[in-house]
Amino acid sequence: MRFGSIGGVIVLIWLIIGAIAAGQRGYFDRSNDNCAEVGTTIVTVVAGPLNYVGLNPEIECDVPEPSQ
Repeated sequence: MRFGSIGGVIVLIWLIIGAIAAGQRGYFDRSNDNCAEVGTTIVTVVAGPLNYVGLNPEIECDVPEPSQ
């Protein structure tokens, strides 16, 4: 088995665990209305197993409001 195949499997498992963590936090149950909520969901999926050691990734972003 090549290292690339093993690496791909590890990345896939990592992302699956991250998706499970995001699901347990309810990120897929609600509407992601702004970039902070979408960013937090993405970071949670990418951070994967790190969530189980106490990290809680969150993203804050400010989107300019349109002028009136």
